[in-house]
Amino acid sequence: MPDSSTQSSSGIPKRFIVLAMLFGCVWINYMNRTNISIAGTTMRDDLGLDAVKMGLVFSAFSWTYGWLQIPGGALVDVFRTRKFYAVIMFFWSCTTVITGFANSLFTLIGLRSSLGVFQAPSYPAHNKMVTRWFPTDERATAIATYTSAQFLVLALMPPIFVFMMNTVTWRGLFIITGAVSIVGAFIMYAIYRDPKDHPSVSQDELDYIEAGGGLINDGATEDPEAEKTKFDWADFAEAFKHKKLWGVYIGQFCLGSLFVFFLTWFPYYLKDTRGLTLESMGYWTMIPPLGAFCGVLLSGYISDKLIKRGVSPGTSRKIPVLCGMVIGSSIIGANYTDSTGMVIVFMTIALFGNGLASIAWVFISSIAPIRCMGLVGGVFNFIGNLAGISLPIVIGFLAKDGNFDGALIYIGVVSIIGFCSYFFLVGKVERIELPERQS
Repeated sequence: MPDSSTQSSSGIPKRFIVLAMLFGCVWINYMNRTNISIAGTTMRDDLGLDAVKMGLVFSAFSWTYGWLQIPGGALVDVFRTRKFYAVIMFFWSCTTVITGFANSLFTLIGLRSSLGVFQAPSYPAHNKMVTRWFPTDERATAIATYTSAQFLVLALMPPIFVFMMNTVTWRGLFIITGAVSIVGAFIMYAIYRDPKDHPSVSQDELDYIEAGGGLINDGATEDPEAEKTKFDWADFAEAFKHKKLWGVYIGQFCLGSLFVFFLTWFPYYLKDTRGLTLESMGYWTMIPPLGAFCGVLLSGYISDKLIKRGVSPGTSRKIPVLCGMVIGSSIIGANYTDSTGMVIVFMTIALFGNGLASIAWVFISSIAPIRCMGLVGGVFNFIGNLAGISLPIVIGFLAKDGNFDGALIYIGVVSIIGFCSYFFLVGKVERIELPERQS
């Protein structure tokens, strides 16, 4: 096997450049999702929306994003990644720009639903790209690296969002973030190629990736003359009939419940329940996601380190996830303190746990059948994003009187259910092999 330090004639392995691009794509993805959590604090008053109506607005993204995960994942298996991803990024960015002109509850729900439509295939596409470009013993670290962008957005962008909103109002916030994202779509199109199509990747690096389990020969190519993969309903059934897949599906729902709280209601919790000002809230919200950022990077490092030392894939992949699910339940501790500082401590510990468990995509890379990896990834993200549909509405009702105690207990209990799902259902971590299709 070639030495990983000599896999590129330019000195930088091309897979690391692809990883940097994926990090940027996830940053743009979450910037467009999370801007509403800050903008909503003044949008709510401007448009006359109560807590229940804001819960509907927060949830609207996941109505389409969640339900379209399965067809979106299937499209990832059919279309060429580079063009397809650039197109959906362009359209979700345009949707964000248009949100700056919204003037009613109906319009907001429609635009947030549209954002979900165009972002739906994004994470199955990320997973397929990293599975093509990275060998097995680097994959958890790669997934942790690009996934960490979502936590950095939560940590670093709120103060910037607050500044922008105070400078150009919430409408300008949407217009600017959408315009920046449009530029990102063109950059992605210019940078990304699948391994077999990359003009300057070395043969040594291709050999290294393939020898380590990277799927560079899964049929991916940008050649317009190449035969396209066809969807098969038999593959659709395979995505639902394996117990180990249901283990990670349920676990992803539980993982998403905690994360969606921070994407949507956390600023309200600090402002309305804890009495923080808009400016101070912007800085307090930075801290917990930094815990998650550390958690996800540590998780990827530990998991791949264990793999390289010969520990079984099941143990190596499950340890960080199981620990993270238990730690995530510590969010309940915020109910038992009046100190803002201690609230942030509990939230940071909980989100650190969420970060530890956020390499769950590595299970899809490791166990999903090769020819329907996008489809299985879509089902995985669909079930995970049912939390995005349900959680904002559940919290809206549980906290409609301004008391979030029941809401935090709900999130903590769901985290424990996620632990049980991985512990009892996933079993041995190995790829599901499918019979050859009949011609």
